[in-house]
Amino acid sequence: MKIFKTIGFTVTLLLFVTCYAQQEQDSIKTYKKRVLETTEVDFLTSYYSQSGDNAAVSGGIGTEELTDVTGTFVVSIPLSDDDVLTIDAGVSAYTSASSSNVDPFDGGQPADPFVASSGASSSDTWANLSGSYSHSSYDRNTIVSGKLSVSSEYDYFSLGFGGGLTKLFNEKNTEVSVNANVYLDKWNSIYPSELRPFASGANGLANGFFSNKTITGDTNYSPIFDKFSDETRNSYSVGFGFSQILSKNLQGSLALDFVQQQGLLSTPFQRVYFADVVDSFIENFQLADAIEQLPDSRFKVAVGGRLNWYVNETVVVRSFYRYYYDDWGISSHTASVEVPIKISDKFTIYPSYRYYQQTAADYFYGYEEALSTDTYYTSDYDLSEYSANQFGMGVSYTDIFTKAHIWKLGLKSIDLKFYKYDRDTTFSSSIITAGFKFVMD
Repeated sequence: MKIFKTIGFTVTLLLFVTCYAQQEQDSIKTYKKRVLETTEVDFLTSYYSQSGDNAAVSGGIGTEELTDVTGTFVVSIPLSDDDVLTIDAGVSAYTSASSSNVDPFDGGQPADPFVASSGASSSDTWANLSGSYSHSSYDRNTIVSGKLSVSSEYDYFSLGFGGGLTKLFNEKNTEVSVNANVYLDKWNSIYPSELRPFASGANGLANGFFSNKTITGDTNYSPIFDKFSDETRNSYSVGFGFSQILSKNLQGSLALDFVQQQGLLSTPFQRVYFADVVDSFIENFQLADAIEQLPDSRFKVAVGGRLNWYVNETVVVRSFYRYYYDDWGISSHTASVEVPIKISDKFTIYPSYRYYQQTAADYFYGYEEALSTDTYYTSDYDLSEYSANQFGMGVSYTDIFTKAHIWKLGLKSIDLKFYKYDRDTTFSSSIITAGFKFVMD
């Protein structure tokens, strides 16, 4: 009997321990910290303006004036303790003196590369919708994510999808990640207006477009022009990341990215003027000798690193460097520093500086520098040799208690930033951005 009592006591004890352990496990599951505690809504907006005298639309000369207003909503929804769905929807509306000269003859004034045309090509709207899903493992050391996006504007449509994997080690002091993305794009090619009559291969001057216009200079206008037969562009990218907490005040990260593009990489409405062709004009606008021609493939590599130094409770120094190379002959260096300074419990200012320098693409030519015998050519100054400086200042307001409310949304933070960008060419730009983060009560 004694032995049965002992066995019975042991079984009872084991059952108690098992039940207690199960209750502990259930308790952990019940009170496990969620990846995202509640729904978050971000509203982002920006106003951008630029100017310059090297418009690619008019062959490397002419106004580059452009203004753009963007609005974006980002909604992050916790589906469970471990899963988050994020929806990103944005619209961008711009007016462009440069792109207006795709058809410089549809305005109410004489055509001129330095004057905006008032026709239909002077403005456009871009729209984007994307959704991403992320799942975190129970121990929060593995994160799997996927993304799908679609965007469209008047001459371009893009479908994108991708995914990523992140692993944390060493008590979350070390992070390794990999991500891959695919973008399948389709042009609806819009060509400079004076070239459209030549699209059929017939004598374009006999077309009605020229019947009420006077050509000066070389009156026997005969451009080099063929419509693009393939209007698709596919981009494939893969990126690797490594992040390490080096000390209680220092954190660093490295990134390596590869991009392969194939298809129509030329912009159909960007003109080129040749040095060995006599100029033809209508009014004050020089007619295109050809349109931009670039290879149908491009391989890009970028490697960069960040180093963040927590100086004290008031000051943090964030530094960044990246080296870029592609097989079109461009190599570039980017270096930047941002110094967040906490001026109170709720306010932080963000002075920043960024330097950029690049070499020219093998196929870049300035105005009337390319020859008609060249295979590839562009007068897009984004592919030229230049250096640029950008100065920025930002301020953020944070209220973790979300005292201010709009409907059922508590205002968690406001971010305002201004950046001024200048190249050593004639190009300059400025942008004002604002971001508002709300959390659902």
